[in-house]
Amino acid sequence: MPSKLTRLAALATVFAAVALGTGCDHIDDTRIPAVPVSLTFRGQHTWDVYGVHGALDSRRFIKELHEPAGFYYVVSDCTGFGGLLLVCDVYGAPVVYDLSCPVEQKRDVRIFINDKNVAECPICHSTYAVFENFGMPLSGRAAEFHWGLTRYRIGTNGVDWTITR
Repeated sequence: MPSKLTRLAALATVFAAVALGTGCDHIDDTRIPAVPVSLTFRGQHTWDVYGVHGALDSRRFIKELHEPAGFYYVVSDCTGFGGLLLVCDVYGAPVVYDLSCPVEQKRDVRIFINDKNVAECPICHSTYAVFENFGMPLSGRAAEFHWGLTRYRIGTNGVDWTITR
């Protein structure tokens, strides 16, 4: 019967092999500069009008462009580096990404939802799975280098919905 030390060494070897073997699959979602993110949907009515509802629904929030039209931004609102992409995933849960392409790394190069329901960069044409798989790259330079979209947190207190870093 192997000693406790031998079993621990074997377990450590297996763990190291798994970590090394999956290291290439790591997605880097930190290429967009860390800037303030703070946006609140005040009250259920605001969420009903400007939020996302149902699988594959999406909406962009870019404070400096006053997008979406009619959304009331307050001074403390910050919509990330390139803006926010709010989506409803395939299960109906809200998810938020920065709109900036991690390949281009420019505030004004923003992803869009294409006719195949994936996010695409208009410059490098990298694509990303935003309705499932948490913004993982699907094609292009982003997939080649494992650069995913930056995700932000979204939560509710039962009345307001808040997006933060």
